[in-house]
Amino acid sequence: MTKKFSFFSRDIICVMLATFFYQFSIQSVNPLMNGYARNLGINSTFAGIIVGIMSITSMVLRPFAGNLTDQISKYRLALIGGSFCAVSDLGYLFASNVSWLIFFRIVNGLGFVLCTICLATWMAFLVPRQHLGAAMGYYGLLNALAMAIAPALAISIYQLLGYKFVIMLAALSSIAMVVTIQFIHNRAIPSVALKNRHFKIIQRDALPVALIFSLLSIPYFVTQADIVMYVQERHLKITVSLFFLCYSLALIVIRILLKNYFDTISFGVWFSICIIATIGYVILLTIMQSNFEMILAAGLMAVGFGVMVSVSQSTALLLAPMKEPGLANATYYLESDIGMSLGPIIGGILPTIFPLRFFYPVMLLVVPLTAILYLCNRRRLDAAVQYN
Repeated sequence: MTKKFSFFSRDIICVMLATFFYQFSIQSVNPLMNGYARNLGINSTFAGIIVGIMSITSMVLRPFAGNLTDQISKYRLALIGGSFCAVSDLGYLFASNVSWLIFFRIVNGLGFVLCTICLATWMAFLVPRQHLGAAMGYYGLLNALAMAIAPALAISIYQLLGYKFVIMLAALSSIAMVVTIQFIHNRAIPSVALKNRHFKIIQRDALPVALIFSLLSIPYFVTQADIVMYVQERHLKITVSLFFLCYSLALIVIRILLKNYFDTISFGVWFSICIIATIGYVILLTIMQSNFEMILAAGLMAVGFGVMVSVSQSTALLLAPMKEPGLANATYYLESDIGMSLGPIIGGILPTIFPLRFFYPVMLLVVPLTAILYLCNRRRLDAAVQYN
């Protein structure tokens, strides 16, 4: 009788914990970097660019990191990436001007690119291919959980104690990630046969789903970077830190309930659900006047963005050849970087062009764009669950 596979081995649990720690370090700083930059006397537009420069750095380096991940021990690259994150967080504490702030954002981008690709590919390395969807569901749960909890906690700490305490917490989280990976036995060293490949910039089969995810991620990253400023400038009586907490709680429930369906339901079904949810949360953020609308928006964002994180990543891995998981993850994260980079930049520019009431409605433009991409690639995307 075939032994049932368990997702609760020590190696898998440690990869997921490491994912939580590195993402916590990144996402606790990102929502406050705009204000931190302004605190140094930087204007709104340029502050948005500084927020996005970390993602621009990682975006440029994705192809290199993807190729390296398929040829070098995942442990070694994750160790380097976690160390870069810790150094950059400590550097923020002592950044006295714009130049140093930009430098440490670039260092943060180096760490971010290595951690994201290495840990996701490490997780895929540890599970059978037929369980990739569920594996990315579990992995995505810790990933998205950190992306939700970290901003909520960071905003609360900032309001009580200031920026420096948040940055120190981020540095400690990066160090915790480096410590956690020391307990993983299987260090995911590629076989000799998979080394010595030609350099590739992207994994072509994974590109369509990565592009769709990139567009759907823009409203999320705009919200992450600018919801604090948005609420303040609209003079709304809203407890904004609750947004990310409610997003987190909704995401936990959704991931637990749906974890067994990511390997069996076609991409098109998930895509349709996520598009409807995206429209819903954008409208709610536009009209919100109280915590009630904000909490509903957070729940719909957990569906519209949180579910798509895992579905898109597992689909990208299933469509790619088995010898190129690192490159498939690099392509997926490359498009995520585009959304993460464009979000803060768009958030900084929009208020200078449109009245604040149009801040969120403009983002509904991603809906027809993603629909076109899906329809052009529908057959292959919907068949991905049959390829494992």
